[in-house]
Amino acid sequence: MSNYRGDDAEYMEDVDDEMEDVEDDMDEEFRGDDLGASDSDVEEFDYSNNKVADTTAEQARKGKDIQGIPWDRLNISREKYRQTRLEQYKNYENVPNSGESSEKVCKVTQKGGLFYDFWRNSRSIKSTILHFQLRNLVWATSKHDVYLMSNFLVTHYSSLTSGKHEVLNVRGHVAPSEKHPGSLLEGFTQTQVSTLAVKDDFLVAGGFQGELICKHLDRPGVSFCSRMTYDDNAITNAIEIYNKPSGALHFTASNNDCGVRDFDMERYQLVKHFRFPWPVNHASLSPDGKLLAIVGDNPEGLIVDPNTGKTLETLSGHLDFSFASAWHPDGVTFSTGNQDKTCRVWDIRNLSQSVTVLKGNLGAIRSIRYTSDGKYMAMAEPADFVHVYDVSNGYETEQEIDFFGEISGISFSPDTEALFIGVWDRTYGSLLEFGRRRNYSYLDSYL
Repeated sequence: MSNYRGDDAEYMEDVDDEMEDVEDDMDEEFRGDDLGASDSDVEEFDYSNNKVADTTAEQARKGKDIQGIPWDRLNISREKYRQTRLEQYKNYENVPNSGESSEKVCKVTQKGGLFYDFWRNSRSIKSTILHFQLRNLVWATSKHDVYLMSNFLVTHYSSLTSGKHEVLNVRGHVAPSEKHPGSLLEGFTQTQVSTLAVKDDFLVAGGFQGELICKHLDRPGVSFCSRMTYDDNAITNAIEIYNKPSGALHFTASNNDCGVRDFDMERYQLVKHFRFPWPVNHASLSPDGKLLAIVGDNPEGLIVDPNTGKTLETLSGHLDFSFASAWHPDGVTFSTGNQDKTCRVWDIRNLSQSVTVLKGNLGAIRSIRYTSDGKYMAMAEPADFVHVYDVSNGYETEQEIDFFGEISGISFSPDTEALFIGVWDRTYGSLLEFGRRRNYSYLDSYL
C-alpha cells in the first residue's frame, strides 16, 4: 500500500476538488465539504435529545432518505448527484487504467435482490478512517453490538439502546495494565490506528508505526502492547483474529514491511513471522487453518502454508494491488478484492483461474465479508456502494446498497442477522444498520 501519509491527503483532496462543481449546484444553506447539508437544520436535529436525528426504517418506508439528506430542498436531485459521482469519483490506482481493463471479464449480475432491509442510520456515532486504502474499522460481535473507530476512540455502539461508550482512547498515553514477556510497559502515545479487529471479547488495534494494542473487553485496561517492527515502512494493514483447533486465541497481522506475523494471545507471544517479496495488505486463514491467503502490493496473490510460510499456489488474474480477502465458511472458496474494481472468487480445487469476477461501480474493492452460514457475501467499495451477493445462487443476484460517503468498514453480525456499514463524511458520517430479511411463511396460518 502507499507508504506515506501524504498520499492520503493528496488523494482525498483530489476527490473533494472533483466534486466542487457538483456542490456549487446545491443551496448555500446545505453546502458542506461532501454532501453539503447542515447538521443544524431543523428537520435534521432532535432538540429534545440535543442530537442529530437518526433515520428509522419507518421513516425510510415513508420516503425519507436513509441518510437524512433533504434532496427536495437542494438544487440538485439525488439521481443527478449519483450520476456525477459515478462520472467524477477518482479511483486510486497503482497500475494505470486497471479498472477499465478489468471490465471485459466481469460477470453480469442481476441487481434488485433484497437480502437485508434498512433498519436505522445512526448519525450520533461518527465512523472515521485514517488511511484511504485501509477500510477494516467496523466490527460487529452480535446483532446489537458493534465496535468502530471514531477519531482517536474505539467506540462500542448498541443498536438496542442507541447508546455508545468509549472502549479505548489512543489520543493520549496507552500502556498495558498487565505484565507479559515482550510487552512494552511504557506503551504508546497518540497512536494512529490504521486497522482494527474485534472478535467475541478480544480487540486488537494496529498502528501506523507497527504498534499493536490488545485488549480483552471483559477486563479493565489494556492487556498487551507491542511494536512489531521499527522499519520505516511499518504500517499495520490488517488484523485477523481466530481460534486454533485447540481453542487457543491467535491473530495474524499484515504489515507494509512485507511481513505476516502470527501471535498467540494465550501466552502473548509472536510464534511465526513470514516475509514476502512485497508489502502485505491482507491475510486470511481458511476455516480449517490449513491455508493462508495473502494479497498485497502485487497483482498476484498467494496461497501459503500457515505453518511454514511456503508458497503453495499463485493467484493470477487481478490487474492491480489487492487489499481484501475472505474465506467462505466451507473452506473451499475464497475471495480477493482489488484496486482494479473487482472481486475475484477462487476455488482451491482449481486455482488456475478465478471462478467468477464481480465488478464495483466507483472504485477498488477494499473490504469483503461472508455471513457465517455462507449464504451471502458483501463487498465494499471505497465509497457509496456495498454489494451483497447470494452465494448459494452462484453470485448471480446482488443487492446494491447505495448511499453517499467514504466507507470505513462493513461487518455482518456472527448470527448473520445484521449488517453494519461505517460511513465517513464530514456532514453525514454515521453507522448504517441493515437487518436480514426473513420469510416467516408459517405465520400466514394466523392471518
